[in-house]
Amino acid sequence: MKNLIVLLAVLTASLVNAQAFIGSMDNKFQVGANIQDEATGIYVSYDYGLGPNISVGVSSAYALSIDDAIGADFGDRFDLKGRFNAHLGSVLGIDDNFDLYPGLNLSLKNFGGHVGARYFFSEGFGVFTEVVFPIAKYDANDLNPADYIHNQFVVNLGAVFNL
Repeated sequence: MKNLIVLLAVLTASLVNAQAFIGSMDNKFQVGANIQDEATGIYVSYDYGLGPNISVGVSSAYALSIDDAIGADFGDRFDLKGRFNAHLGSVLGIDDNFDLYPGLNLSLKNFGGHVGARYFFSEGFGVFTEVVFPIAKYDANDLNPADYIHNQFVVNLGAVFNL
C-alpha cells in the first residue's frame, strides 16, 4: 500500500509539471497515423514556438494503403506542408497539459486549415489528434482519383514529444 501511494504521488507530480505549449522556442515532434477516404498512412510534424501563443512548423504525410485501381505514384502518396498554429490552451484557461490549436497550412496539394489538440501525460510525452481540411485546391477542375489523396478531410492521431 505504501508503494502504491508513493507511485501515485510521483505520477501526480509529473502530470502537474507537464505543459502542452510553453511559447517561444518550444519544440514539438508528432508522429502518428494519417486517416482519409481511400488511404491510410504515416504522419509526422515538427512545430517551433515563436511567441506565447504562436508556432510555425512543417508536416508531412505518406499514404501507404491505397487501392491499386486509383493508380497513385510516389508524388500522389506524398505531401509536405508548412504550417502556422495559434495555441489557445492558455488563452482559454484550459489545463496546462492540454493545448487546442487551430491553424493554416500551405502544402504541395492545397491551401488548407487544421484544428488540433494535444494532451501531455508527462514533461516529454503526450497524445494528439488533428483534423485537416482543404480550403483551396490546386487545379480543382481537373482532379483525377489520385489527386484526392491529401486533398480532402483528413484525421491525424498519434504521439507527441517535447524535444
